[in-house]
Amino acid sequence: MKSKVTLILGGNRGDRELLLNAAVKSITDRNTLLLKSSVYETEAWGGIAEGPFLNQVIQVKSSVDPMTFLGFIQKIETDLGRRREEHWGDRTMDIDVLFWNDRIIDTPELKIPHPFMSQRKFVLIPLAEILPEFVHPVLGKSTLELLKECQDQSEVRKV
Repeated sequence: MKSKVTLILGGNRGDRELLLNAAVKSITDRNTLLLKSSVYETEAWGGIAEGPFLNQVIQVKSSVDPMTFLGFIQKIETDLGRRREEHWGDRTMDIDVLFWNDRIIDTPELKIPHPFMSQRKFVLIPLAEILPEFVHPVLGKSTLELLKECQDQSEVRKV
């Protein structure tokens, strides 16, 4: 069975645009691209990373299970120079699963929906561009409702 998988991609080190495009290509070489937001430049979130990120949300259709998909995107991150040294630190590429259809997955390795997405404008703004009416399966609110309620004051601008 094919699943709709919604992802946030981003990084703030290296050639950000080249790395973002390479990540999207790597993902869509093996999965069908359904939706793709604009690219946004965003302030670093969490107080650790330095310098702005480029972020983009995409939705793909995948035929693999969530844990296999997680391994697939982690390999893409590593191939693009990601080093897991500091939580919320600088990175060449970070790929997070936001939604897997409307499933709820809660394991030590994978939590879907992404547990912090409703607190982050850099996720909600590009997500609202492509899935404004999608209802969060845990919070029961649409992306637009979550964006309206978000307390994050960081700057997010379309590139």
